[in-house]
Amino acid sequence: MSYAEHLILFLISLLANLFSAFSGGGAGLIQLPALIFLGLPFAVALATHKVASVALGIGATLRHLRERSLDGRFAALMLVAGVPGVVLGAHLIIGVPGRVAEIALGVLTAGLGLYSALKPTLGQRLVASHRDTRGLLLGALVLFGIGVLNGSLTSGTGLFVTLWLVRWFGLDYQRAVAYTLILVGMFWNGAGALTLGLLSEIRWSWLPALLLGSLLGGYLGAHLAISKGNRWIKRGYELITLVVGVKLIVG
Repeated sequence: MSYAEHLILFLISLLANLFSAFSGGGAGLIQLPALIFLGLPFAVALATHKVASVALGIGATLRHLRERSLDGRFAALMLVAGVPGVVLGAHLIIGVPGRVAEIALGVLTAGLGLYSALKPTLGQRLVASHRDTRGLLLGALVLFGIGVLNGSLTSGTGLFVTLWLVRWFGLDYQRAVAYTLILVGMFWNGAGALTLGLLSEIRWSWLPALLLGSLLGGYLGAHLAISKGNRWIKRGYELITLVVGVKLIVG
């Protein structure tokens, strides 16, 4: 690639991951189609995107850990429930046409944004719920299902995690986005990248620009989310889910 193309990759990655870190997901909406447009086959683009997305989690983690607002036991639940789903989903996507699934995911993603918009008080403050054994098990089962989608599809699954943490576990948007960026960004995407890398191919020469853009975008987006608070994060979430949903439906 030329220097100009590396610069384009960096700017695309920076923009995509900044918005993702602010709203709790959706980086693949911009980054993955850009990789395909620049010439990568779908499977190679997906694997390369997953590796770059890990840097989003690292950048966001560097900022969110300064707030010391995460519960280690709750984070462990997300790892145990989600990572096996991601690995399963990554195996399923190889050789499976994804267009119908993307349309269905697009409808669901847009529905998330509409649901949030119709609930003005949703995620504005922490109201812990479903922390008993039954609630945790049901919550973990849904996280496993979202993990399968994360490993097999391209955009929007972090947005699913964010709203599930808000709706089921009673987190406010700021905490939910922090968990999503750290656990999904670093560990779920890391597991997906490793699995897809073993099953497909990663375009390593494209990664420096993507990783730098993801790292900086993740940090800046997380800082913006922390400084603006729940109300602005909620609005950003609703905007991103609607845009991601329409993009997945249209193709």
